[in-house]
Amino acid sequence: MAHDTVKGEARLDRELAGLDALELGGTTRTRLLQRAWSSLWPMVAAVLIALAAWQLVVWSGWKEPWVLPGPRDTLPVFWDQLTSARFWEAVALTLRRAVVGFAFAVAVGVVVGALVARFRVLRRAFGSLITGLQTMPSIAWFPLAILLFRLSESAILFVVILGAAPSIANGLITGVDYTPPILLRAGKVMGLRGIALYRHLIMPASLPSFVAGLKQGWAFAWRSLMAGELLVIIGDTTSLGVLLSQARELNNTADMISYMLMILILGIVIDQLFGLVDGAIRRRWGLDEGSS
Repeated sequence: MAHDTVKGEARLDRELAGLDALELGGTTRTRLLQRAWSSLWPMVAAVLIALAAWQLVVWSGWKEPWVLPGPRDTLPVFWDQLTSARFWEAVALTLRRAVVGFAFAVAVGVVVGALVARFRVLRRAFGSLITGLQTMPSIAWFPLAILLFRLSESAILFVVILGAAPSIANGLITGVDYTPPILLRAGKVMGLRGIALYRHLIMPASLPSFVAGLKQGWAFAWRSLMAGELLVIIGDTTSLGVLLSQARELNNTADMISYMLMILILGIVIDQLFGLVDGAIRRRWGLDEGSS
């Protein structure tokens, strides 16, 4: 009798554990769906509002339809572009230039930012210059870039680096400046000095500001690249900037808006990737209220 009672209790415990697991699994799935929807619906709403505003401008008769076509005329053209091999070759070339230019900008920005943050003499000599370079329009560099490198990939790369590196350097400098003094004292008490102090304490502490600088640097790099592809057309290469320029010359507004939409979408996607990295850092640092 006692043996049957024990077996019954064990079976009841297993059933309850299964129900708990099912409930927890359902709760987890529900939370994931809720988070996905909470992240998705503002973007969907923004797209719908933008399309509605666009259509209202077209209906107002402000411009002729051949000058400013509406969404109904442009979106099918955009879909046709998405199925075109030439279009994706242009996207690949533009993204390759962006990644290469941004990688060089990160390398330059990190070296310059670390040196300026480390040495007071360099801070006094170049601190304001870095900020001045950051505020300078990238397109202003192209006459010099074309003079130095002619119509070449190097001219575009030169301007992309100059457009992005100052923001990256300033992000790192700001992060180092705002490292809490108590952390510095604790690191020195633990024996951290010189490079070890930067590697194990200052660099991790400055990471949130550095990622913000990377995000801003990417924005500058992307804008510089688009300006470069419109101004520096190299041989028979086809990029998004070249397609955009050709559509403008042919007064093909639907194609032109399609290329602009792709440039916008790529920018948003990269921004979302930086947002994921920033969110992960904030959760790790306990700065995200939703992490609890």
